[in-house]
This record gives sequence, structure tokens and C-alpha cells, in this order.
Amino acid sequence: MRKAEIERKTKETEITVAIDLDGSGRADIETGVGFFDHMLTAVAVHGGFDLSVRCGGDLDVDAHHSVEDVGIVLGQAFAQALGDKAGIARYGSFLLPMDEALAQCAVDLSGRAYFVWDAAFTADKIGELDTQMVPEFFRAFAVNAKATLHLNLLYGENDHHRAEALFKAFAHALRIAVARAGADAAPVLSTKGSL
Repeated sequence: MRKAEIERKTKETEITVAIDLDGSGRADIETGVGFFDHMLTAVAVHGGFDLSVRCGGDLDVDAHHSVEDVGIVLGQAFAQALGDKAGIARYGSFLLPMDEALAQCAVDLSGRAYFVWDAAFTADKIGELDTQMVPEFFRAFAVNAKATLHLNLLYGENDHHRAEALFKAFAHALRIAVARAGADAAPVLSTKGSL
């Protein structure tokens, strides 16, 4: 069963993430940052993952530690749920329109962390989420999931739509990458024989 539950406690945050990669898109998200909750819910729904996230953080300072640390723990949970990655598609990419915005995500669950970000926002915040924290979340995920992750915003005007397109493209690309490759596929999709 491709499930994981990770807990992480520091002086800045206390986080629990539970994920089922073969779920039905159920989300139970509570980080204290409303727009971030909305984005994580979109990841669960569009990725087809059952996802529970509980984060108590030092929001009296700002949302930085909460958002980055959730990325860390979510990445760790993905890595644990995937195990040795036998039988998965490994690669996923998706081009997602969100009204006037268009975002692209490509992911390789390679065991090698690498992050490329080509996107920008015009506002400092979307709700209570600092827009600077959007790439920090994805970077933390990529490093801790040991995934290669490329996110590109091709165009868009509304920052809400820009961010939502990026998160949803990410969810769909992950859904493709974690899918079971089928009986005829190599046990591990790598010339090395392991990921």
C-alpha cells in the first residue's frame, strides 16, 4: 500500500502529513494559511491523493516556516509512500490552463533532487500567503521527495489564477508520475535498475 504518515516538530512548526497515493482526492488540510490550504486541497483533488495536513506554526512571525516546512514533510511523505519506486511511470508532465493563466509542470521521480522555477507574481501576497513562498514550497518538496521538478508559468495576469495553475499542474504531473506502469513495464524504469 502506497501510504505514509510523517510527523515533524521544531521550535517553529509542528506538522503531521498523511498521504495515500491511491486515494480518491480526499483532502483534510489545516495550516492556518487559507490560500495555502486551498492550494494543498487542489493538489489532493487533482492528484487523486488522499491527503491530510496539520500544521501549527509561528504565524505570528509570518507564514514562511509553515509553508516551507509543509513542503519538507510532504516531500518526505511522497518519498516514503513510493518506497523503491518499482512499477511506477516515474515521469509526468502537464500543461494546465486556469482562465487566462497557463502553467506547465514536469516531474521525474528520479531520486535526484533538482528544482527549476520560471514564474513570477505581481502581488506580494495572495490572501495570507506570501507569493515568495510559492517557489520555496515547491523547492522544499523537490529536495525532500528527491525529485526533479520543473515549473513554468507561460503567461497569466491574475496572481490567484497563476498560483492555482501551478499547483494544479504539479498535482496532475505527480498523478501521472506515480501511476503504476503496468505488467509489461520494467520493474524500475531506469537503465541503472534502481532509482
